[in-house]
Amino acid sequence: MSAATALALDRTPERVFQRHPIHTPLDLIALRSGVPENLPGRCTDISEGGVGAIVAGELTIGQQVAIELRLPNVGLPIRVRALVRYQSRLHCGFEFLGLSTEQREMIRYWIYRSAVTSGGFRQFKPEEKAETANSKTKVEAAVAVVEPAARPRRRVRIMRRGIYVLLVCILALAGLGWWQWQKSWSEFEKQLTGQAGLHVSPETMAKRILTKVDPQYPEAARRAGTEGVVVLGAVIGPDGGVKRLWPVSGADLLVRAASDAVERWTFEPYMASGRPVEVETTLALEFRLN
Repeated sequence: MSAATALALDRTPERVFQRHPIHTPLDLIALRSGVPENLPGRCTDISEGGVGAIVAGELTIGQQVAIELRLPNVGLPIRVRALVRYQSRLHCGFEFLGLSTEQREMIRYWIYRSAVTSGGFRQFKPEEKAETANSKTKVEAAVAVVEPAARPRRRVRIMRRGIYVLLVCILALAGLGWWQWQKSWSEFEKQLTGQAGLHVSPETMAKRILTKVDPQYPEAARRAGTEGVVVLGAVIGPDGGVKRLWPVSGADLLVRAASDAVERWTFEPYMASGRPVEVETTLALEFRLN
């Protein structure tokens, strides 16, 4: 475990769960200017409360992200929202948000498997003993492996039975867990981007334009012979003004000119249930030299 990661989790308000070293890949999704960005990383330690990692990108304390990681010897990946609690260069500490029961059980199972393969168990805190009381099958399976060598066949049977029970539970909850992940991720995107939940087709919004400013053809693009279509994603406010823009496609030399023009467009407010609402759409502008 790196010193930077240890310091990261030391700064959390209170450490309830003991951390366990782990070295496994981690995928992270962060939103930058409303656009999801995938950042690769590697876990350095994990607990039921969070994870320490080295991430190939800059994050900020308090930022919410989505994390996906796959624990060794556990079939299903863990997908969860997390809060950045510490960040120093590439070292980050994350606190899990809304960890489901099955995901917590997967982490506990990996902790026991890790203890078995390392040749022993650590001493658990009282609160951890209470939390793992409902995981009797996995505890018995792990303890069986470190019993005296007098009954090796019995140990193997108990260990296999515990694994089978765990796999059945995981598969039974997989459908529900995936639905919860999809729902949580949709809420996460809406919360962080602030993008409108109502999508309106470009054709519909084109008919509602009240003020349209034509873009100025950039001189650099003209000299380079650059032309084509620029597509912008846009959020239109209840008042008909353009609240936010982001590039979808198009040459870089033309995107800035298109954005400068569209920022001054106004639309007839879009009505839903008798009141003006914020909507999301796409806008296309064509640049031709002749």
